[in-house]
Amino acid sequence: MKKGAVIFWVIILLLVVAGAGAAVFVKSGPGNLDSFTQCIKDSGVTFYGAFWCPHCQRTKAMFGSSAHLLPYVECSTPDGKSQTPICKDKQIQSYPTWMKPDGSSITGEHTLQELATFTSCQLPQ
Repeated sequence: MKKGAVIFWVIILLLVVAGAGAAVFVKSGPGNLDSFTQCIKDSGVTFYGAFWCPHCQRTKAMFGSSAHLLPYVECSTPDGKSQTPICKDKQIQSYPTWMKPDGSSITGEHTLQELATFTSCQLPQ
């Protein structure tokens, strides 16, 4: 094998090892909205949505790396043609729907400030 090819493969191997090491040892820090999202969850508010819903996708995207903390319930069946029993029981008619434990709800896309007002959770400064 030529010297140039050996050097090329050594560099590739080092990059792969470095990338794998970084993935293992570098942990992502908390998201900017973790406390806000946790407050929403702790308040008992539930976010009902569907995987195919662009409004739901944009809503999740607003929360960035904190989205995994959302109290999200998937309402669509995997084929996208029906609704899950929990969402039928809650009479969810549109997505996204945010519902409080008392049954009051808001539907559609909302700003973080509107969600803060609805949930009584404070947005971080």
